[in-house]
Amino acid sequence: MSTIVVKQISVDVFQTEEQEYISLTDIAAFKNPNAPKDVVKNWLRNRSTIEFIGLWEQINNPDFKWVEFDSFLLEAGSNSFTLSPSKWIESTHAIGIISKQGRGGGTFAQRDIAFEFASWISAEFKLYLIKEYQRLKEEENNRQKLDWNLQRTLARVNYTIHTDAIKERLIPEKLTGKQTSLVYATEADLLNMALFGKTAAIWRAENPDSKGNMRDEATLEQLVVLSNLESLNAVLIRQGLEQSERLKQLNQIAITQMTSLVNNSNLNKLRVNNL
Repeated sequence: MSTIVVKQISVDVFQTEEQEYISLTDIAAFKNPNAPKDVVKNWLRNRSTIEFIGLWEQINNPDFKWVEFDSFLLEAGSNSFTLSPSKWIESTHAIGIISKQGRGGGTFAQRDIAFEFASWISAEFKLYLIKEYQRLKEEENNRQKLDWNLQRTLARVNYTIHTDAIKERLIPEKLTGKQTSLVYATEADLLNMALFGKTAAIWRAENPDSKGNMRDEATLEQLVVLSNLESLNAVLIRQGLEQSERLKQLNQIAITQMTSLVNNSNLNKLRVNNL
């Protein structure tokens, strides 16, 4: 669920695997904030509305019930005709309009239908709705591009980790026998010890003014290694290794991988590009 703000009205948008839907209830609040449901019902009473949403279903919904649609179309526009979103959906098996219950619920419509409804509400509101919707899509596309570039770069980094045999200085420090013999309350702290050499509680005590936690303050290299350690630890657990033995192995792996990463050119490029 995403939210866009149109003329000071918050409008929810959410996407299924097949379609993207915009809240008609939120759009209706621009015309009548006290009774937006009534606005939607009044719109559904119009013959032109029934024709439009019926045509949309014809194009997009092979399971649409035409007999029930014809009945609504015949009655539409008369003084006695009323139609709720739920009745339309149940009677015709429509997919262009849906009802959601609970928090963030209401009546939603596929974006083309929602734009048509907004036009009925206000031409000005419709134009601003389309503008904000397009801005939302542009932001989502930019995030997807960034995620794809990050995944591609991390794939290169992980390849380097597995092929780089250079052994330079130890990062992080190798744990002592006493440290590896201690029992840690959570698997998260086990990973913290392997990579950072300290538990989350110790880090917080050393950094009382920090607004985040130890992982929030981690470098990009550390986050890459931490992700790998989480996967490796799951494998070691399934193998039945004791915690102390897993900690020794994870610490050594962290040292090896961090050594490979410190001078990795791909990771340095990623860091520079995100500054």
